[in-house]
Amino acid sequence: MPKFESENNNVSSKRNSEANSVQPLDVEPLNQYVCERVKLLRKRKGWTLEQLASLSGVSRSMLSQVERGIANPTLAVAFRIAQAFGVSLADLVDAATATQRISVIRNDDASAIFRDDKVCRIRTLSPLNLEKDVEFYELRLKVGQRLKSAGHFSGTREFLTIQTGTVKIESGGESLTMRKGDSGHYIADIDHVIENIGKTEAVIFLVDIYASDR
Repeated sequence: MPKFESENNNVSSKRNSEANSVQPLDVEPLNQYVCERVKLLRKRKGWTLEQLASLSGVSRSMLSQVERGIANPTLAVAFRIAQAFGVSLADLVDAATATQRISVIRNDDASAIFRDDKVCRIRTLSPLNLEKDVEFYELRLKVGQRLKSAGHFSGTREFLTIQTGTVKIESGGESLTMRKGDSGHYIADIDHVIENIGKTEAVIFLVDIYASDR
């Protein structure tokens, strides 16, 4: 999962919203799998809940609830937990129980929302439990806002198509302007920026392709 950042990263707001970052359990196979996998990975590392909380930025109480199956982590929380273990989000949720031939992410599925704030709204469009090397997102970037991302895994490239709006892309000391209907790609294992320089919200489809040896 990309390390999306904002220019005005507010750590306290993340912690204040933590109470809304879990969902009451009506346990489904995949969600139950994630709860069990978090505990398994922690035990393998020999970490206490306090150590995992410190490394992930997720509170000890929330981690305890997740491990006990009392609450399901949202996408954003699961991503922070995965980062602490040094694995991708796809690796964390990869379940042998995912056997459906057709998988759908519904438009109103709140668990697919990775980020939603004054800067942008990011929604995952790819089934993270089925694919480890490709991730697909819809990005809605507000007027005048910049989405700054830290470098992803080595060898990652980012492909994007502009559905609406005008944006400026920066990567590796280069920048260019893209408009509705344009597609492009750039190196994404270094810091890169997408900025909305148009007069309307920009809607962008992003695809991150990771190197196979990561």
